[in-house]
Amino acid sequence: MQVINNVKIYTEHAVIERGYVLIDGERIAAVEPGDYAGDCTDVMDGGGHILLPGFIDIHIHGGYGVDTMDADKDALTTLTEGLLSEGTTSFLATTMTEDLSRVKRALDAASAYDGPGAEIIGIHVEGPFISEHKVGAQNPDYVRRPTVELIEELQRSARGKIKIMTIAPEVEGAMDVIREKHEDIIFSLGHTVATFDELNEAAAAGAAHITHLYNAATPFEHREPGAFGAAWLNDGLKTECIVDGVHSHPAAVKIAYRLKGRDRFMVITDAMRAKGMPDGDYELGGQRVIKKGGKAVLASGTLAGSILKMNDALRNFMAYTGETLDNAWRVVSYNQAVALGMQQDIGSIKAGKYADLVLVDHELNVLTAVKKGYMKFIKN
Repeated sequence: MQVINNVKIYTEHAVIERGYVLIDGERIAAVEPGDYAGDCTDVMDGGGHILLPGFIDIHIHGGYGVDTMDADKDALTTLTEGLLSEGTTSFLATTMTEDLSRVKRALDAASAYDGPGAEIIGIHVEGPFISEHKVGAQNPDYVRRPTVELIEELQRSARGKIKIMTIAPEVEGAMDVIREKHEDIIFSLGHTVATFDELNEAAAAGAAHITHLYNAATPFEHREPGAFGAAWLNDGLKTECIVDGVHSHPAAVKIAYRLKGRDRFMVITDAMRAKGMPDGDYELGGQRVIKKGGKAVLASGTLAGSILKMNDALRNFMAYTGETLDNAWRVVSYNQAVALGMQQDIGSIKAGKYADLVLVDHELNVLTAVKKGYMKFIKN
């Protein structure tokens, strides 16, 4: 047994101003107000700091010098251990638009991984089933058209662990795939030139998410609301957003959150290998990326993923929207767990769930990360 005592705890239904969490093995045994007075000797004093559920990043390519596409166990260990330092305890390893043989190797490595640090709870396949007219930082040479057979082939390479797949609904074959496979995979609409009507049609067919709202999609216009308008107004589309102040203006984040509401908005990092690294040259999807001044870009100047950390994303989200932590914690953990159908095990602090926790100070600096009861003390 372990105890984290003297902490402010954010739960699904209340904020416990001073309380404790009792951990039995990998899971939470109790969440109670007051100070712990039992006979457990393994008691950590939380110092009056804030205890949140571990963050869940459903769209992240890499960080700390490595990338999912490296398809290497040691690289994945570097990433999973690095993510704990920002409070992320679970994530979807995210692939790029690349040669299918490389994508399959990455799917195989990520789905087989069982190491320390943050847990790979599934895979997000971002491409190759996107529009060549909105590739962003993806490589247009490897854009493909989707078929049910090809998606099943990729899912076999991933041992059934593909949870989310970004797709442009207007490309040939996309609507058939969405109708056929949406009960097995969450289709996220992105890297698209689809119209407002086409996105709503895709949602009616079974698509459920929007990939990095405001990036690589058709913008809002008053006579053609585009992808942004569909994302804002369609309650069947949960929306992910990179909240780094670079990919979207703070006011745009506030607009999206106001329109989507507390339960349909999810913060992501979309981070690449330069996260947590010094300025310099890096690689994303076989393309050169330059990290400088808080952002990462291709030689053309196109944004190439982010270098955002999840605790920084939460801090930014609160500053941009004016939301309090009472609700804001949901956009980095609970909403993702619900979207993935994993809320029985992760996403909030509740007896019976995994002890995936993050202790932060009042400036949201990470002090300690806990993954299934394993505690990692972070040096700031």
